[in-house]
Amino acid sequence: MAPAASRLRAEAGLGALPRRALAQYLRVLQLYPVLTKAATSGILSAFGNVLAQMIKQRKKENCSQKLDVGGPLRYAIYGFFFTGPLSHFFYLFMEHWIPPEVPWAGLKRLLLDRLLFAPAFLLLFFLVMSFLEGGDAAAGAAKVRSAFWPALQMNWRVWTPVQFINVNYVPIQFRVLFANLVALFWYAYLASLGK
Repeated sequence: MAPAASRLRAEAGLGALPRRALAQYLRVLQLYPVLTKAATSGILSAFGNVLAQMIKQRKKENCSQKLDVGGPLRYAIYGFFFTGPLSHFFYLFMEHWIPPEVPWAGLKRLLLDRLLFAPAFLLLFFLVMSFLEGGDAAAGAAKVRSAFWPALQMNWRVWTPVQFINVNYVPIQFRVLFANLVALFWYAYLASLGK
């Protein structure tokens, strides 16, 4: 009986780990919201790039190619310095400018996100990534000309339902995290447009 009881206690301890991690995340999120969202964005963006590289390697016949550590590093930098902070302040601005009690608030928020924030943020993504890859202004402009419109169209298809849920039903403190989790796959798509 004793081994079964200790096994039950051990299993209960494992179940408590996710709860403790969530409680710690919520505490840090409350104390340092921008830094927490920046760090989360950086980590998940880097992981999204690793995922993209793994998918690309799987599609190729020669799977001996090693992981390009520069890719996840660039995505981590972009996520930490741009995605996390900009998204944090954009969602705060949206909440203040279009409060929930405004008529048609859900639609107005979605339109603001899809027609203003998404194109500007995507443009920033291509320009910053070009710079982080060592490109000059001409390389950044060429990348924007070739990839911006198809990426924006895909962004509208993928992110419109996600952002409708995010800006209307997800509590404001979790919006960046929710978007980051979806962005794992979005960054994998954007990385596939790269080199």
